[in-house]
Amino acid sequence: MKHVSIATDAFQNARKAYISGNFSDAYKNWLILAEAGDRDSQAWIGSLYANGEGVDRSDEKAFHWYLSAAKQNNYMAQSNIGAFYFMGRGVEKNVIEAVYWFSKAAEAGDLNSQFNLAVLYSKGEGVEEDHEKATTLYRKASEMGHYPSQSRLGYSYAHGKGVPKDRVQAYLWLSLASQHGIGTALDALESVVKDMSLEEKTLGASLFEEWRTRTKSRDGQLALNPTPT
Repeated sequence: MKHVSIATDAFQNARKAYISGNFSDAYKNWLILAEAGDRDSQAWIGSLYANGEGVDRSDEKAFHWYLSAAKQNNYMAQSNIGAFYFMGRGVEKNVIEAVYWFSKAAEAGDLNSQFNLAVLYSKGEGVEEDHEKATTLYRKASEMGHYPSQSRLGYSYAHGKGVPKDRVQAYLWLSLASQHGIGTALDALESVVKDMSLEEKTLGASLFEEWRTRTKSRDGQLALNPTPT
């Protein structure tokens, strides 16, 4: 128990240093833990290398540490590994590997991975094109407040992509997304509203008020999680 306590203290000290902007000290403390096999510290070391915080930026070193953490089921590292594979950052581009790691992180509940995987299903990149699977993933993330997914889900309902066309559902999800300044969601919402009846608008507004209190914006990530759009 003493060893665990010491490790926990060291991790928290590194985190405090990071929050205060002392990236060099954060790196030193996390590196000791990372080299000892701590997956969360490995993920943070990957983050520091990915962003050049406290160390010279290195996609190769970022990939190395993210992969070490990902293999130990750190889902945020898995998400970042998926993004790195997709873009060919620090490793040769491999969409199949990107799908593999996005899938693992998505299953663990990572919202960005659910979104990224949905994008790949909608485009048929690395997987067979499947709009129903894409929409299912968009909805999972949308219900947890991931507004880029809300925008895509609203678009899916507006155009009948993977789901039956439904102006009320389109209005709901596009309205939630447009709160966060997503221009495409606002433009799509205006187009949907033009064709809605008074009854549809009333129902849509009611659903919007209900979901606005149930969802919170969650689009953050441990470090860098580029979206393959």
